Amino acid sequence: MMTDAVSRRVQELIAEGTVFVTATVVRAQRPTSARPGDVALVLGDGTIEGFVGGMCAQNSVRVYALQALATGEALLLRILPEGPVDEPDAAGREVSREEGAVTVQNTCLSGGAIEIFLDPVLPAPRVVVVGDTPVAAAIRGLGAQLGLELVDGAEPAAGDLAVVVAAHGRDELHMLRRALEARVPYVGLVASKRRGSGVLDQLRADGVSEQALALVDVPAGLDIGSRTPDEIALSILAAIVSVRRADVRDDLVATAPAPRAADAPPLALDPICGMTVAALPGTPSLVFDGETIYFCCDGCLRAFAAQHELAAGA
Repeated sequence: MMTDAVSRRVQELIAEGTVFVTATVVRAQRPTSARPGDVALVLGDGTIEGFVGGMCAQNSVRVYALQALATGEALLLRILPEGPVDEPDAAGREVSREEGAVTVQNTCLSGGAIEIFLDPVLPAPRVVVVGDTPVAAAIRGLGAQLGLELVDGAEPAAGDLAVVVAAHGRDELHMLRRALEARVPYVGLVASKRRGSGVLDQLRADGVSEQALALVDVPAGLDIGSRTPDEIALSILAAIVSVRRADVRDDLVATAPAPRAADAPPLALDPICGMTVAALPGTPSLVFDGETIYFCCDGCLRAFAAQHELAAGA
């Protein structure tokens, strides 16, 4: 069960626009230390706030929570105790994966299996709407129902999902150029084909490349025969959704894929137990022969140091 403190922390992170994952224990087999209902928060830097198991279980949670942030999709993580002794290579490694679930074996577990639901919480994708026209107003009204953050006339920035210019000539060139420079996945211009061609010619004359100009969707939106401002807004939002949900838009000019929620973490294998860990600053590690070695816990680090006659704090 989520405590009041964790609930308050969740609201703080959402208000800050910080990405994180809620990790909830949904099943725990004795003698694991975690209990069903235990909740922890995994931040984008791998920090874990809360308790969902011991050090080794937390390492698996960290690895797959960060992967969930990278994909934006929830995941059920099953952590099993060490497998049969004649299969040592399976320990601490992913042993199966299916849609929405992954199973790993962990040599460090106290003997019981544990299942943890990892649910990424991501900020609403930002869509910049430029203009004070009926179409712009309709986009703002409809877009809010799609879980989008609609921003009026802000400077386009890397990480934005879309920029829609519906200004009928006012500040069009600057906003289109900025959107292209920021590599925004969807850039739409509300204009007729004839006027849109003229705007592209102006951008071309200003030195914008043909490759970049090909990314401007004009007239903006899918061709659904729309006529009214609401219908045009619907067609534009449909195009934005197609970018948000797919890497390639088959029905529009090809453009860069929507930005991922976060980069997947670098991974490493603990040389003692064979467990996959996130190669992050907070993970136990030491330098050996010029290479940083990562471990699931301090116990494995000390074992490695002892084998190689190193100082465990190196």
